[in-house]
Amino acid sequence: MTILPPTRAGRIRLAILLAIFFGAAAFFRPDRFLAAMFYDKREGDIVFQSLPAGPLTEAIEGISESPWSHCGVLVRERGKWMVAEAISDVHLTPLDQWVMRSRHCRFAAYRVNTMSIEAVPKLRRELDAFMGKPYDYNYAPDDSEIYCSELVFKAFERALGIRVGKWDRLGNLNWKPFEKFIRSMESGGLPLEREMITPVALTRSPLVHAVVR
Repeated sequence: MTILPPTRAGRIRLAILLAIFFGAAAFFRPDRFLAAMFYDKREGDIVFQSLPAGPLTEAIEGISESPWSHCGVLVRERGKWMVAEAISDVHLTPLDQWVMRSRHCRFAAYRVNTMSIEAVPKLRRELDAFMGKPYDYNYAPDDSEIYCSELVFKAFERALGIRVGKWDRLGNLNWKPFEKFIRSMESGGLPLEREMITPVALTRSPLVHAVVR
């Protein structure tokens, strides 16, 4: 059994993600790291980061016109703060490792306005249902594979019945400067009709407010 993506485009994306992990150490900022670690955390906070520079990161941030290239949900697991995220697959990552991965430890946290302690178990059940699912290399809206902001959106929608953020067509975003990269990921295709939810779209929802940015 192979753990590599079956397509050439998938293997390219995986190589980019691995480069993100190995390049993160060069961007450590102690002040930002401490600010992220010691803010007044709550389960269910939606956390954002700027991944280390690379073709995929530049495309995500450029197409969405924001500094946020990745996001996840803050949870408490056996007394330790973790981030439920989709990157390579859906799994939990310790918060300290998650922040250190970010470019210059850039970090933000947003909180759903109606989030209560009673809602946490429901949210955890929805997040847990996605655990182990592979990363969505095609950014499609179905559940067979999941990308980061899709995980956040679907977990809150199914747990709380709210839609955090707005899905948009790739063609409505800033895709033109990144056409060559998109085509390389899509084996020459240009899926302008594909709907997706970007990390920054979550921050723009009137249903959330910033607690760290």
